[in-house]
Amino acid sequence: MVIKNLLRKLDLTTLQLFLAVFEEGTLTRAAEREAIAVSAASKRLLELEQAVGASLFQRNARGMTLTPAGETLLHHARRVLRDIENIGIELAGHASGVLGYVRMVANLSAIVEFLPEDLRAFQSLHERVKIDLEERPSGGVVKAIDESLADLGICSADADTRELHVEHYRRDSLVVVMRDDHPLAARTSIAFAETLDGDHVGLHSASSINARTHLAARQAGKPLRLRIHVPGFDAVCRMVQAGMGVGVLPRKVYQLMGGPLGLVGTPLDDDWAERSLVLVVREVDALSPVSRLLFDHLRTVEAQEAAAHARTEPAPATTQPRRRARSR
Repeated sequence: MVIKNLLRKLDLTTLQLFLAVFEEGTLTRAAEREAIAVSAASKRLLELEQAVGASLFQRNARGMTLTPAGETLLHHARRVLRDIENIGIELAGHASGVLGYVRMVANLSAIVEFLPEDLRAFQSLHERVKIDLEERPSGGVVKAIDESLADLGICSADADTRELHVEHYRRDSLVVVMRDDHPLAARTSIAFAETLDGDHVGLHSASSINARTHLAARQAGKPLRLRIHVPGFDAVCRMVQAGMGVGVLPRKVYQLMGGPLGLVGTPLDDDWAERSLVLVVREVDALSPVSRLLFDHLRTVEAQEAAAHARTEPAPATTQPRRRARSR
């Protein structure tokens, strides 16, 4: 009975009003924002609380704040309203000839290193598929897929992928990025422990590279001397260029961003410097047709590239056995 009452009261207008009360802090400002009379807004909110069977807001002199029940409803209300907005966007797209939408979330490494070319190749075959790509740290990618906020995710294989379906996507390797006048710049490879006597420029705390470097420092028994945290790969390169320390980046990112700035990128000897990126989905069979097309493309693209490369490699020269000269 409670569920039936709740479903009758959970219309979009009431959900938008609930969200407005949370964001504005008072019923008066929320009603004004939603162009509804305060008395009507109060009635809607009261009926919603009766249907839920719990108070959604604490009312005090400073305004209205969420109760635990209100926080639960807020989480779901935002998702419902976002889904309704996406329905409108996608239906408008279909009217203009779009075949379908795929919502993707991926970590920064995948977006910078591989996805530009991989998505271009996909869309050259499927021009009417629109892709909505959002950048999140690996843990955030898993959370978005687990909560059905996206269809397809790409994250570090180190991430806790819970009960999600996981398949290999790409491999990459990490390098130490430094100025060409750094004492280690002439080395052909470096153990990460050798960098710990100097300053480091670190990525944001949620990044998988940040987690790997901190763990490696602890295992080496030395502190990681982080001089500064920055939000992205380009910022790491600029801070390194300015002499703030060394950084750790994927090799391809260094080639795209660090090389043009005159920086040196030296491979790490450590096993953890060889990484895998993985595709994550809730259920393969539950993917929409267009999402399944993209999933199948991305999970095979590395193998296809390797096969194409093998076909274009020149065949090894063969040495014909010399014939013995016949004695005369």
